[in-house]
Amino acid sequence: MPEQEVGVVTHYFDRPHVAIVKMTAAEVRIGDQIRIKGAHTDLTETVASMEVEHRKIDAAKPGDEFGLQVADRVRTGDKVFKVTV
Repeated sequence: MPEQEVGVVTHYFDRPHVAIVKMTAAEVRIGDQIRIKGAHTDLTETVASMEVEHRKIDAAKPGDEFGLQVADRVRTGDKVFKVTV
C-alpha cells in the first residue's frame, strides 16, 4: 500500500500509550490508517482518537501538534506515514 510521510513523533507517554505527533505534510483525520515506523518501531493502525490540549479534534494539518492514542510503544523521532488505498 502506498504511504506518504506526514509527521514525526516528538514525545511518547507510556500510560495511556499516547504519541505526540508534529505534522509536516498532508492532513490526517479520524478513521485514516497510519503507520509509525522507526529503528525499533513498525506499527500500523486506524486513527481512533486525536487531541490538542485535552480537546478532541477530527483532523490535523501541517504545522499542528496533537496527541494520538496508539496501541503499542513508539519512540521519539519515529516517522508517521498516512497509508493510502
